[in-house]
Amino acid sequence: MLLLNSTYEPLTALPVRRAIIMLICAKAEVVHDDPSGLVIHSATRSIVVPSVIRLRSYVRVPYRARVPLTRAALMHRDRFSCVYCGAKADTVDHVIPRSRGGDHSWENCVASCSTCNHRKGDRLLAELGWTLRRTPTPPNGQHWRLLSTVKELDPAWMRYLGEGAA
Repeated sequence: MLLLNSTYEPLTALPVRRAIIMLICAKAEVVHDDPSGLVIHSATRSIVVPSVIRLRSYVRVPYRARVPLTRAALMHRDRFSCVYCGAKADTVDHVIPRSRGGDHSWENCVASCSTCNHRKGDRLLAELGWTLRRTPTPPNGQHWRLLSTVKELDPAWMRYLGEGAA
């Protein structure tokens, strides 16, 4: 479940239990729900489980200069496709291998299929005559903090995550 700040900026993904507690305690309100979706019943009320909720009061989020590099965020950045051949990506590759001085950073890590990753091995792109389909760059924007923690996105979240989240 997606949690938005009172200004509609995405904050995090919540477990259903935590989101329901926030709704019952009036700390959040429903922004998007699915009437045909899951319903939680208690002795006195029934709650349709929403997919997006919004905090009633603004929460200041500490600014971080860079989005943390995680496998989930890297796969989202490269749209789950191999930067070498375009197939479905299932591994992370270092463009300049770590054994050759490459670092573990947004600029040096890319999504790769296991076939290309294995063929590339410990070599540089110039040694293989390969090129990247797109240059690896660090992502920016508030929604990338969320994408670094979530593997699968609910399609209802897309309008709240901004440009480039797909």
